[in-house]
Amino acid sequence: FPAEMVNKIFSNISSINAFHSKFLLPELEKRMQEWEATPRIGDILQKLAPFLKMYGEYVKGFDNAMELVKNMTERIPQFKSVVEEIQKQKICGNLTLQHHMLEPVQRIPRYEMLLKDYLRKLPPDSPDWNDAKKSLEIISTAASHSNSAIRKMENLKKLLEIYEMLGEEEDIVNPSNELIKEGQILKLAARNTSAQERYLFLFNNMLLYCVPRFSLVGSKFTVRTRVGIDGMKIVETHNEEYPHTFQVSGKERTLELQALQQTIDAFHQRHETFRNAIAKDNDMHSEVSTAELGKRAPRWIRDNEVTMCMKCKESFNALTRRRHHCRACGHVVCWKCSDYKAQLEYDGGKLNKVCKDCYQIISGFTDSEEKKRKGILEIESAEVSGNSIVCSFLQYMEKSKPWQKAWCVIPKQDPLVLYMYGAPQDVRAQATIPLLGYVVDDMPKSADLPHSFKLTQSKSVHSFAADSEELKQKWLKIIFLAVTGETPDGPNKHPATLDDHPEPRKKSEC
Repeated sequence: FPAEMVNKIFSNISSINAFHSKFLLPELEKRMQEWEATPRIGDILQKLAPFLKMYGEYVKGFDNAMELVKNMTERIPQFKSVVEEIQKQKICGNLTLQHHMLEPVQRIPRYEMLLKDYLRKLPPDSPDWNDAKKSLEIISTAASHSNSAIRKMENLKKLLEIYEMLGEEEDIVNPSNELIKEGQILKLAARNTSAQERYLFLFNNMLLYCVPRFSLVGSKFTVRTRVGIDGMKIVETHNEEYPHTFQVSGKERTLELQALQQTIDAFHQRHETFRNAIAKDNDMHSEVSTAELGKRAPRWIRDNEVTMCMKCKESFNALTRRRHHCRACGHVVCWKCSDYKAQLEYDGGKLNKVCKDCYQIISGFTDSEEKKRKGILEIESAEVSGNSIVCSFLQYMEKSKPWQKAWCVIPKQDPLVLYMYGAPQDVRAQATIPLLGYVVDDMPKSADLPHSFKLTQSKSVHSFAADSEELKQKWLKIIFLAVTGETPDGPNKHPATLDDHPEPRKKSEC
């Protein structure tokens, strides 16, 4: 291999070695022998410190030298063989050529630390103080260049490690790439309620969403999605079943993630890291805006969050009306409402299944028919849940019908009405109960439903059961006000229990 290549790799290392072996080291050794008579080293360092600037030439060419070693190792078998043979020698201490090349870069920062420590322990009135102080100023200037190179080297080493973890298939080894954070995470599936183990690598310009793969040696991953930082958004989400969730939305894909239980303490730090990395606006929404339809991957509403088509409001069933996702807005719709296709920019212009509304917007086709005014049942669950006095899942039973799970909401704009939905994202309520005039009764405790209560008015009986006594009392506090025509914003409000409520009316009083 060409000799000039070797000179480019090692730069002026021979001059640096000569300076230390013929000047700096002999001077310091001589002073140590004369220490009783001349207890100072500042004068030597001040005299020779300017020569340490020769490290600047080595540091300046360090990045190119590392790249040259990498290329020659890959392209010239003879060079690779010689390097590997030398690295096996005992004198190398089982370290690679790259590690030894880093030693001169680390030398100046070490001198700086030693001199700072020397000054801290040196009395201010010492005759060596001024010389040592001036020496430190000169060395600190040279150290700033070395520290920059060290940071680049450490970043490059980390990129190489990740490159190997990804099976050497992702082109990430680039000086412009900087790893910001990495860690294990859970990904929430849109089709079901499962949480899948995933791994994230966040760089200054992209997010790698990876899945673990089997390996006998070390951690290995396969990249599923590469999401660019440009245009990325992040928002903390709230989910009854999955706490500590957040949503990452990029042009290429939208991911809903859950922090692992053992990393909950670091969740907020991770959240802030994302915020800082992408310069996120505080005014963030999880919905894809009309202007972004087809340009940004949407967040898919999960199947278990709806019981009916979010467009035509027909109930889903396993045979004739199954769930489908609009690839433009992420809503769950039936087959009739998803029988359209449009080219989506975020998917490279490919045709994707979309709902009627998105098809009209993306294609430019507009429906001239005026939108019908929403009835009371057609108020969307997400619309009232996001601005509610109280909302949660409750078990519900009417008359002699079996118990069923319902998403119950008392909205702020309609505080005297209880809305019941099949799921939190349903676009139409299954039923509403005007609470004014109802009587609240406790129910006999049972092993299955110990936290239950009922609402009675004339011949209407609505039974409810909460998951805990705390949740039950939370609901009762609001309902006691509503049945008397008061709202939570009214005067003289205080937490209520069944003990505070008047005795239930007898049948003759109904």
